[in-house]
Amino acid sequence: MHWRWEKCPLAWRGQFTRGDYGVPTMILEAVASQDLRIWHAFFGVAGSNNDLNVLNQSPLFFDALKGEAPQVQFSVNGNEYTTGYYLADGIYPEWAAFMKTIPLPQIEKHKLFAQKQEGARKDVERAFGVLQFRFTIVRRPARLWKRKSVGRIMRACVILHNMIIEDEREQAKIHIDLNEIPGASFALPPEVNVGGVSCDVVIAAAVTYSG
Repeated sequence: MHWRWEKCPLAWRGQFTRGDYGVPTMILEAVASQDLRIWHAFFGVAGSNNDLNVLNQSPLFFDALKGEAPQVQFSVNGNEYTTGYYLADGIYPEWAAFMKTIPLPQIEKHKLFAQKQEGARKDVERAFGVLQFRFTIVRRPARLWKRKSVGRIMRACVILHNMIIEDEREQAKIHIDLNEIPGASFALPPEVNVGGVSCDVVIAAAVTYSG
């Protein structure tokens, strides 16, 4: 997601401006789950970069490189895997960490896989849309001079977004008795368990996933 930086210093404008946007921007890289919770957020890369450039600067896989990434276990077609994966589009490299669509699928099985993958992949775009809808400051151009200050605002919005997701999840768990006396009220739990902004999972592995 690109956030327009209205107060970008004149000397930096060429570095932060991409042709299709025409104005200085900073990029938010994110990993989101189906419930739109943002598990990883990396913000501040100059807007002239493409997705691969952002990936090469991202700390997303640093924990995995150090051997500290969380381990997961799941089975696909009888094969056991211990690392998770990210849904990505075709521009990303051929890493086992990325589950990409099948280009130009011919048989029905491949067409179904491509349809499901491309649909689920849009979760992060939905998360960006909700983030911008909830926080007008992110939807409008950033009017701060300091790059670090703009980054703090984005980080705060991501944290608040996740708090709302967690809070709505807690509310959904609360049982409401429809036979209760009209006008009666109930109290929500006083605390919301909020995880970190970044939850690193995997890195490129030797074995790729196959459908």
